[in-house]
Amino acid sequence: MAKVLVVEDNETLREGIAQVLTRMGHTALAAEGGRQGLERFKEARPDLVITDLKMDDVDGMQVLASIRETRPEAMVIMITAFGSIETAVEAMQAGAFDFLPKPFPPELLRAKVSRALEVGAERARAERLVEENAILREDAAGSFDEAIVGDSQAMATILERVRRVAGSESTVYIHGESGTGKELVARAIHKASSRADGPFVKVNCSALAEGLLESELFGHEKGAFTGAHKRRLGRFELAEGGTIFLDEIGDIQPATQLKLLRVLQEREFERVGGEETLKADVRVVTATHRDLREEVAKGRFREDLFYRLHIIPVELPPLRDRREDVPALARHFVEKLAQRTRSSARSIGEEAMALLTRYDWPGNVRELENVIEHAMVFARGESIGVEDLPPALGGGAQVVEGMDLSAVEASSLPEVLEALERSLIVAALEKAQGVKAETARLLGIKSSALYYKLEKYGVEAPDEETSD
Repeated sequence: MAKVLVVEDNETLREGIAQVLTRMGHTALAAEGGRQGLERFKEARPDLVITDLKMDDVDGMQVLASIRETRPEAMVIMITAFGSIETAVEAMQAGAFDFLPKPFPPELLRAKVSRALEVGAERARAERLVEENAILREDAAGSFDEAIVGDSQAMATILERVRRVAGSESTVYIHGESGTGKELVARAIHKASSRADGPFVKVNCSALAEGLLESELFGHEKGAFTGAHKRRLGRFELAEGGTIFLDEIGDIQPATQLKLLRVLQEREFERVGGEETLKADVRVVTATHRDLREEVAKGRFREDLFYRLHIIPVELPPLRDRREDVPALARHFVEKLAQRTRSSARSIGEEAMALLTRYDWPGNVRELENVIEHAMVFARGESIGVEDLPPALGGGAQVVEGMDLSAVEASSLPEVLEALERSLIVAALEKAQGVKAETARLLGIKSSALYYKLEKYGVEAPDEETSD
């Protein structure tokens, strides 16, 4: 049940309210005045405060103001003198949930307490839902696939390991190069576990600075630091009953490593700037592309934390070590990207597939998806050909009639794609005899986009003649 703090300097009334609360099944906490009430409020973090308005040291309005400043979500019922309706209205406007006019019968106290706790619980659920939805939208935007695809023996072994691991509550450590699908494996473990109906909450540990990461993981109280204008729930709270996925765990700093170690050992934590100890009912799955044994040896990662994380390791092989999965993955991406690219391509030609299979894929599955998207954008028929692939893979010749890109050289895929785009623009500009509107039409882009790209790549186009 709930914790209710009674702030009342009249001993008889204070004990009478506490007795009613106890009979309702709640934990009643008592304070003899406003100053002691605020101290107990800070220590106990009750669900509801019932405070008298008139007290000698700190009055009820001051108590209410302090509570609203530190925990605006806290529920407060104000006890007012008989007939002081104006004061009751003032208290409600200042943030009190309700008021009790003296004298009041036990049944009125019970009714108002029950309603206040019910509304408080509804508000907490709504706040939690808003934050969970924000996380779900963020995760959906960042996910590059929904399924583990592959027919190789390596993938069969991984899937069998996922199936066996999912049935436990043990911490899982996923290791693999960037783009190998670590998040997909983490999601698969969650979906096959007894926590599948609970939330799956992802935290990218490499994307946040040290102070921000701690707040992201554990939440913070209002005023905990500059910019903390309200209380914020942390990812461990939002993952309650489900799974928290800590991606790139090797990038966290020593101070946060220590706090994470405590969560794994004791399953509890505090929000930044808070004193209330919260329980962490979550399954922890971590992932990294780093060699954490090497990080431990260099003193950059705590050895005790490493062994807490490394209970069940799952090693993901790079795509170059399971080339037999490339055709299935490539066909999967063609189907997945059809709507986004609005491409007529629905298959991959034999020569193009051979190039895809021979390539080493330093960016792994994520790079393969990017290449397929590029090929579908430039494909003219129902099948992706060699000419639709980027030059880095050995393709790209004759993408535009009369244009040879076989000599394009670049050190990375983004550079190759930029070189390809510039060449396409130059070729289309020549074919359109310098007419920018026709060039844009050939490229399938707006004229404003063409002007931007001409300036970006330093391509000079002849001035078009205009007639009076």
